[in-house]
Amino acid sequence: MKNISEVLKDVKTVGIGGHVRPDGDCVGSCMALYLYVRNYFPDVDVSVYLDHPKPIFGHIDRIGDIKTEVEEGREFDLFITCDVSARDRLAVAGAAFDHAKKTVCIDHHISNPEFADINYVKGDISSCCEVLYGLLDPEKVDRPIATAIYTGMIHDTGVFQYSSTSSETMRIAGELMKQGIPFSKIIDESFYEKTYLQLQVMGRVLAESILLQDGKCIVGYLRRRDMEFYGVEGSDLDGIVSQLRLTRGVEVAIFIYETETQTFKVSLRSNGKVDVSKVAVFFGGGGHTRAAGCDLQGSMYDVVNNLTAEIEKQFGEKEE
Repeated sequence: MKNISEVLKDVKTVGIGGHVRPDGDCVGSCMALYLYVRNYFPDVDVSVYLDHPKPIFGHIDRIGDIKTEVEEGREFDLFITCDVSARDRLAVAGAAFDHAKKTVCIDHHISNPEFADINYVKGDISSCCEVLYGLLDPEKVDRPIATAIYTGMIHDTGVFQYSSTSSETMRIAGELMKQGIPFSKIIDESFYEKTYLQLQVMGRVLAESILLQDGKCIVGYLRRRDMEFYGVEGSDLDGIVSQLRLTRGVEVAIFIYETETQTFKVSLRSNGKVDVSKVAVFFGGGGHTRAAGCDLQGSMYDVVNNLTAEIEKQFGEKEE
């Protein structure tokens, strides 16, 4: 597949879906594709399904068109997933995907098993939005589409800081900026800006974080009771693991929070010496070399011990 138009030929209905707990790259890629199909394929009935995107993505055009559940009995000629690394990561639209006449997966996760009929997976590219851009006609990427793509790119590159950022990433960002997008405002409002409560919680996690493995690994945590005390959910905790990663001397940052009793959501970040995707995949998760995640059960101490044991194996390999 060289262009998205190839799979849209003779198609009358299209569904678009992203992964659970949609981040900027997921929301940006799904909405960019939705806007593109809506604008340039007016005869196609297109719907986009996502699991309650955060308010910080309110600057994306037609964000209110997102549906959080699929209409009963709805069957699509084509269903396209964006930024979904595995079939079980697809949110709200699983049944629509399974019953579609044809399915397409557009993604950039190296761990993707290629679960659709047509898979366009580029594991070496920074974001799904960058992958998607390569499937669109550049001259048709208008300001609203450019805004959605740029949003996804900054979120999955850490505002162009991560190692996945390439000269091509920056070239595309430059092309998007030519559309007059409010690039600095998008960065501030969707990536950096936090509420006072979010800052308080981050401060709590940073203050109580622990260093392990001779200072090469840092662990931050939040128990369910602490989250209830502050009145926060997982969606309020963005940016904490990235801040932990910036600790001097640290190679791997781990942030865990309790979603229910003895069930933890794990976020992993690496500064390069450890492939955290291998750690996440070992525990049934996935992701990228420097950014990955998984879910684990047990006591908090068991979770930390199990994670750090797998990380320690990679440190040992480097030293041999």
